Amino acid sequence: MTDVAASDFRNPHRYVRLDTILRLRWLAALGQLAAIFIVAQGLEFDVPVIPCVAIVGLSALLNLALQIVFNPMQRLEPVYAAALLALNIVELAGLLFFTGGLQNPFSFLFLAPVLISATALPIRLTIALGILAVACASALVFFHLPLPWDSDDPLVLPPIYLLGVWLSILLAIGVTSLYAFQVTEEARKLSDALAATELVLTREQHLTQLDGLAAAAAHELGTPLSTIFLISRELEKTVQDNDHLAADLKTLREQAQRCRDILAKITQLSSSGAPFDRMPLSTLIEETVAPHRDFGVAIKVRLAVAAAREPVGARNPAILYGVGNILENAVDFARTTVEVNAWWNADSVEIVISDDGPGIAPDMLKRIGEPYLSRRPSADEAQNGHSGLGLGVFIARTLLERTGAKVSFTNRIFPDHGAVVQIAWPRDRFEADEAAGGTET
Repeated sequence: MTDVAASDFRNPHRYVRLDTILRLRWLAALGQLAAIFIVAQGLEFDVPVIPCVAIVGLSALLNLALQIVFNPMQRLEPVYAAALLALNIVELAGLLFFTGGLQNPFSFLFLAPVLISATALPIRLTIALGILAVACASALVFFHLPLPWDSDDPLVLPPIYLLGVWLSILLAIGVTSLYAFQVTEEARKLSDALAATELVLTREQHLTQLDGLAAAAAHELGTPLSTIFLISRELEKTVQDNDHLAADLKTLREQAQRCRDILAKITQLSSSGAPFDRMPLSTLIEETVAPHRDFGVAIKVRLAVAAAREPVGARNPAILYGVGNILENAVDFARTTVEVNAWWNADSVEIVISDDGPGIAPDMLKRIGEPYLSRRPSADEAQNGHSGLGLGVFIARTLLERTGAKVSFTNRIFPDHGAVVQIAWPRDRFEADEAAGGTET
């Protein structure tokens, strides 16, 4: 019931395919050539065509060389992807130098490489690209050739306007990139946490399948072992005159009986009942409580006596893991006692797990169950300056909600202290077969 190692998911390596960068660079080169052609031929403005085409041509040659030398489908290290995006910024700065600097409306394209980095690369590289873009924009305020325009009616923009353009570029790079990075990071965290959930569920399903196979094997092997035991006992009676053979038959009978005893224990440890995949609520609770009884915390289990019969549900790995993980947290944070209360009626089934620990911090109550949310510190963790990542609670809540449960987190009412977790199912969902209601998404 332990948490998945969240470090494997929290800081994944971020790789961008070379093909993705090359497509963007080819698109930029074609757009730049089209802009130069339209301004020079369509609008008939005086554009320094040769240096501008030279910059675009060098960019195209680099794209072609990268496409030939390297496999476009390979994933680039973040630093190499950032280097290509930085080259885009420098190329754009060169084109703007020959076409009016920040007076050119295309100066806002400085935002594009930084925004791409914010969605795909680590934050340190995004900050570096943002600084480079701002530095290039700042240099273009002072150093640039005149903006291509009608020579009979030259365009002269006041310095205050250029300052406003520079400031708007700066703010656009900062605010937009920060927003894109935050949205992408949250989506990535959720995706990684859901991947961890699937791994946990798959592991629990494998364990349950092994348990069922062991019970089925014990059931199937029981008959041939009984036959071997009976035949060996009858043969032992007929060869009493041969001490050596009688001793071998006695050993065979004893070993057959030993195998029968082992299979009987396996059957007892596995699910009770004929298909080995159904369990009453009391058995579910006892199976999740048993591994946590020897940790110095008293676990009190109370089952309410109701007029309706006890609910019997599928042996669902999602429920076993979810309830077990929440119970494990309660034991970790409890001072002396954990209470597990369960009751049911004709319409619903409910389990409430509470402890006498420090409880959940008020600012975390509304966010509890989110991936990578730090847990409330236990007494030992508070002394050691250590706290968990909250991935286990997210996995438990996700798995339980997939089975139709509603999970809520509260604190005990003052003067009592401690956390209370309420897990409630509609009775028909709890008693549904696992295939029908236990693993749907």
